[in-house]
Amino acid sequence: MASSKKNTNNTGGKKNTATKAEPEGQVNSDKKKQIRLTAGILSLLLGAFICFSIISYYFTWHTDQDKLFNSNSLWQFLLHDKSAVANWGGRLGAVLSHLLVFRGAGIASLAIGLAILALGAHMIYGKRVVPLLRYMRWVSILLLIAAPALAYLSPQSPFPYGGALGNEAVAYMNGFAGSAGTGMILIAAACFFLFVVLALDIRPLLRRMRSAAANAGAAIATARQKNEAEKAVAENIATEEEAEPAAPMMLKEEANGLREWNMTLGEKSSQKTINDTYANEAAVIERHETAILTEEAPEEEYEAEEIEEEEEESAAEETADEEFSFEVIKQEDEPTIKHGEHISLESKEPYAPELDLPSYKFPRLDLLEDRAQEAISLDKEELEKNKNQIIQTLRSFGIEIQRISATVGPTVTLYEIVPAEGVRISKIRNLEDDIALNLAALGIRIIAPIPGRGTIGIEVPNAHKQIVSMKALLASEKFANSKMSLPIALGKKIDNENYIVDLATMPHLLMAGATGQGKSVGINAILVSLLYKKHPSQLKFVMVDPKKVELSIYRTIEKHFLAKLPNEEEAIITDTKKVIYTLNALCIEMDNRYELLKEAGARNIKEYNEKFINRKLNPERGHKYLPFIVLVIDEFADLIMTAGKEVEMPIARLAQLARAIGIHLIIATQRPSVNVITGTIKANFPARIAFKVSAKVDSRTILDAGGAEQLIGRGDMLVSHGSELLRLQCAFVDTPEVENIVEFIGKQRGYPSAFELPEYEGEDGDGADKVLDLTNRDKLFEDCARTVVQTQSGSTSMLQRRYNLGYNRAGRIMDQLEAAGIVGPAVGSKPREVYFKTEAELEQFLNTLD
Repeated sequence: MASSKKNTNNTGGKKNTATKAEPEGQVNSDKKKQIRLTAGILSLLLGAFICFSIISYYFTWHTDQDKLFNSNSLWQFLLHDKSAVANWGGRLGAVLSHLLVFRGAGIASLAIGLAILALGAHMIYGKRVVPLLRYMRWVSILLLIAAPALAYLSPQSPFPYGGALGNEAVAYMNGFAGSAGTGMILIAAACFFLFVVLALDIRPLLRRMRSAAANAGAAIATARQKNEAEKAVAENIATEEEAEPAAPMMLKEEANGLREWNMTLGEKSSQKTINDTYANEAAVIERHETAILTEEAPEEEYEAEEIEEEEEESAAEETADEEFSFEVIKQEDEPTIKHGEHISLESKEPYAPELDLPSYKFPRLDLLEDRAQEAISLDKEELEKNKNQIIQTLRSFGIEIQRISATVGPTVTLYEIVPAEGVRISKIRNLEDDIALNLAALGIRIIAPIPGRGTIGIEVPNAHKQIVSMKALLASEKFANSKMSLPIALGKKIDNENYIVDLATMPHLLMAGATGQGKSVGINAILVSLLYKKHPSQLKFVMVDPKKVELSIYRTIEKHFLAKLPNEEEAIITDTKKVIYTLNALCIEMDNRYELLKEAGARNIKEYNEKFINRKLNPERGHKYLPFIVLVIDEFADLIMTAGKEVEMPIARLAQLARAIGIHLIIATQRPSVNVITGTIKANFPARIAFKVSAKVDSRTILDAGGAEQLIGRGDMLVSHGSELLRLQCAFVDTPEVENIVEFIGKQRGYPSAFELPEYEGEDGDGADKVLDLTNRDKLFEDCARTVVQTQSGSTSMLQRRYNLGYNRAGRIMDQLEAAGIVGPAVGSKPREVYFKTEAELEQFLNTLD
């Protein structure tokens, strides 16, 4: 019994000591807050008093200066002198302002009071007092420059604008460099302070001045042209009055005829060309203006007609879409004049690629399910419990902390701690498993330190996780008003901020993670974001799906957004051989686009398309509007296993070069091993997304850092973009929602076929029938035949060297030469026998073969 009582007493004592020890950190932090608040208030009052006294000194210095000079010392004047002073701050204000202004830096000493004010404000509002050194540096430089400058500008003024510091500095510089040299030195010092210390940028001001001057010049030029046009019209009026006196009566009938033509434009047959009708209309309007101008004041009527024409043109531009659709329906045999591919080169109207499909409508937000739950609930009990557990665990290992704060996200909560002085970060980083054990939670991740904050982060999963709605992300202002080229909404960060990034700046994306951790949902989120933001004329997808089921849902939008090889039936590529052809075709498309950019003098696709839209490039020379192309590969490991280097090399080439011409890659894989994600691929994919993986080695393979193995799955991911590593909760979009979106797009009018990639001729034959078919000879068949006859050597390796061919293609050409009867069959390692001895015989045979 006695022992049991002792035990209970001991346990009770331990509890009491624990409860007493817990609030010690809170007491220390409260005391520090009180000290900082008191110091901030005192600094704020001191700075205000100094500024107040200096401003008063400007008005009262001549009254108080004699009293200060007559006293034995300033200290005696301050404490023992009973005479009244005029300074608003009393004797203390008079002494401070005398020391700072008269004996110091003059009126520039106001900067000292302002700096103390700023210091007090920082301390009151609880911010770090780190900028104190920066303030002191700026104030010292300002005093050293402003005091001599004020003394130099007011040499005869009785008021000490520059103070003793400014007067002594100016006197020394006048003796050293003269008055002019002193001015130059001060100007150079002022420029240094403005452009180096404060980093003042005057380029926007210069651009505004330049644009204002250009606008003024353009206005003057247009005014001159208008005056010349008015003079020319007046001369034409005078000549036509002499030649046709009866024009006004005839023009009324013509004007009525013009109205009748406008009313029945859609019903009349297209006997005249549109250019002729426009010419007749212009002639009628010109004669109608001439008739009116003969009767009334010329200048006023001419200006009125000009204003009406401008209003008609603006109205026509506003209703361009309606006019386009009207012409297509009513007059199918007439080419479109204002928009589309057949637009005239002489037109000054900007080219609009969206008018290829003028009736296209973007998907509506109601096609997505509304999963928006209530605001993230703050479970105070859970937060307090986790906070106490973290503090208790760290203290049990002898680690004290100064402050702890929590940021609640949709999936995890970030606890930021500030350790006490002398605590090593590595000591906290090694306690990851111990904290996870005490919190009884999975996915604990320690960020030591958090970049840019000076704190250590501990990420703890929430007990009640929330789904991030794709509809909420797409409806956000950040996504709707984004000016990005290819905006993608990935999810939400820990601080509940929407994470929206531009794929064009990534410029390629590598995704990896274990099975069922959210890769396919992440790909759907990226694709849905692009479908909601881009027009079919601006974006094309090349989709590779070795699993044959993940991306097949997008087959419906083949004629709107998909690209494929010529003469292919399926736009979603599943065959490995076709994948190789497609990747090489993309390389050819990349080379062709670079040739267009070279001819246009553009550095990237954005500059090229702007030039084409502004009609600075001629379509007759092969120029065209270039849409973005996004290559999506769902399971990259399968391609590497089956094709290997044949897939890796074109992908590496695209990743290295295709960014500038608008081709971007999104590659996903389940197995992030080094033989799948090789060094060549990693070097060219700066943006990477890692879902939960099984081992730390896989995390390092993807991100070059650990952490992905500690994620909790179901869309929890790490994004490495640039130099930062962020933890996100991926936006959730379900398969029925994707089906609704693609069905909405697929029901609309699309292009006649999918976007065709360049044709790629592989170097390996598909069978004996194709090899022996002389109607489908290789392009180099005749050249190789002439070379074989000239050298009298039927060697495959010789064709390889001479024409820089692969072995498969050179062998196929040699088989075709054998089938045509030009060379004999293979004889081991010896060259084949050549049946033709002269080139004349060969040419005659080739003519009969054609």
